[in-house]
Amino acid sequence: MKKYDCIIIEDEPLALKKTSDFIKKIPFLNLCSTFDSALNGLAYLKTNEVAILFLDINMDEFSGIELLENSKIKSQVIITTAYEQYALKGYELNVTDYLLKPFTFNRFLQAVNKAHENIEKYTTATQKDYIFVKTENRLEKITLKNIIYIEGMRDYIRIHTTDKKIMTLQNFKELEQIIPSEMVCRVHKSYMVALNKIESITRNRIKIADQLIPISETYKGTFFQMIGK
Repeated sequence: MKKYDCIIIEDEPLALKKTSDFIKKIPFLNLCSTFDSALNGLAYLKTNEVAILFLDINMDEFSGIELLENSKIKSQVIITTAYEQYALKGYELNVTDYLLKPFTFNRFLQAVNKAHENIEKYTTATQKDYIFVKTENRLEKITLKNIIYIEGMRDYIRIHTTDKKIMTLQNFKELEQIIPSEMVCRVHKSYMVALNKIESITRNRIKIADQLIPISETYKGTFFQMIGK
């Protein structure tokens, strides 16, 4: 059985032990290390790749939310926290799941299975140069290299490509799971852009295909890391 490396960033000793014990019960997880500070965890992630990150939010000096806002985290992120009010912010940052303490093993396993499914979907997607999205009553094939940008429009998402525009009910989170992150990056709650189609960046605006797309504070740090600035 293939094992997936994971780490825990958690500053509460009892919570850390509980999460560690839960991980040991799941045969396809391998706990590589644990950290009681987000800064130490981030330093580890800069030189080590892990499949799943279990992340607390409220920590001294540097919070879990700040870590996600200012770092390019490729891992599936499962938030573990006692604070419900950060849930929306967490999902804006594309976390896999949000576990409210105290959580049961069954709820923990649901989150891990979701992360496992996402990893498998992403692995499959990176082996292809296309995806299929649901539109009306059919599945529409999209060649990944043709994507220019993706735009949120209330209940729909419009995918702009070099040869067509596709409307879909699939949400940003679903698309982020099937499109390789090195190709298309989220820059705003309503926009994703293809990095190789960017013409210029002025302040907090991206020019792409004669459109000006805003960069929000939520995604600014990750985006500029992606382009190496």
